[in-house]
Amino acid sequence: MDPAVSPTDPSPQPDPLSSPLLTTSSQSPISFASPDDISPSLSSLLSLCHRGQWNLLLSSLPSSSPLSHPPHLYLLHSTLSALSLFKLRRYPDLSRLLSTLSPLDSPQYHFQSYPSIYPHLSGSFVPFSLRILHALLPHRLGDRPQTLDRLYDLLCLCRTHHWPHRESHVLSLLFAHHFSYKEYDVALSLIQEMLEKDPSDPAVLSRLGYLQLQIGDLNGANSSFQRVESVIKEAGLDTDASKGNLIGRNKALGFVVAKDYTSAVREYETCIERDSADVVAVNNKAVCLMYSRDLSDAVKGLETALERIPTVAVDETVVVNLCSMYELAFVNHAEVKKTLATWIQQVAPDDFDPSCTRI
Repeated sequence: MDPAVSPTDPSPQPDPLSSPLLTTSSQSPISFASPDDISPSLSSLLSLCHRGQWNLLLSSLPSSSPLSHPPHLYLLHSTLSALSLFKLRRYPDLSRLLSTLSPLDSPQYHFQSYPSIYPHLSGSFVPFSLRILHALLPHRLGDRPQTLDRLYDLLCLCRTHHWPHRESHVLSLLFAHHFSYKEYDVALSLIQEMLEKDPSDPAVLSRLGYLQLQIGDLNGANSSFQRVESVIKEAGLDTDASKGNLIGRNKALGFVVAKDYTSAVREYETCIERDSADVVAVNNKAVCLMYSRDLSDAVKGLETALERIPTVAVDETVVVNLCSMYELAFVNHAEVKKTLATWIQQVAPDDFDPSCTRI
């Protein structure tokens, strides 16, 4: 497989799995000053999440029964276990864990079921990420229809309880899912739903432009990207690195589609100057250099990024592209890839997929 500009969202939404502390109390939202207000050890557990040390997180979580901790804390620990199993691709183990917790709408997960512990609270204390994991798991086990059913059910739940941010998360997941199966009509309808709620969201407008590029609507994509630039500039946010890079990456994608790789490289270089940790710009610049037959600089760019910002650049897409370039550039590419794989083992998070080195 030749390297290619990765068909990833040019403006990704926040990872819906990254906030396991969000509760779904529909009547009495809880606020905590810090994670340690929920559990004295939670800060250290979350730091393991942020570092991608999923195996250590699993071993660090207390082995407890539902009666050994306050109910919300027991379910939070179970959510962290579930997230670790998902990240480690241990899907059968995750299925067994979730089966012990289901159904998630059971009264046992309502604050009002424990008046002596939560005398003034009502509603559900199921972390929203647990609901997301429950929805995504069937697809990982080969049952795509059930995942779609659960995601759409979750979307209805968000709308019933008027959870706009969570609704956006679920819409984003549904968009990505249908997009990955080239179901562009459905993906477009989901984007239109999101834009009805906020017609000036630069991230959603960028996704619309990216979708339009995929279906060959170049004029539509150009219009969407221009709208993104106008929205950001009107809000006075164009000096913000992330917003400026969103504009730059959108422009670069237009050049890539037109096969004007020289102009695309210039746009990506500007993004990198603005934010040296913009791994999407780094990756796509290297791919454009490769298509411009500058394989040496393409390889150098990715290798430099891996050495300089390993916590960001050790990404499966980056590594796949680099290994593909090694195969084009070196006769002894197998040895070069083994050296890379050995280094990656020392710095990569536990959920990194080593098969992307193509050894």
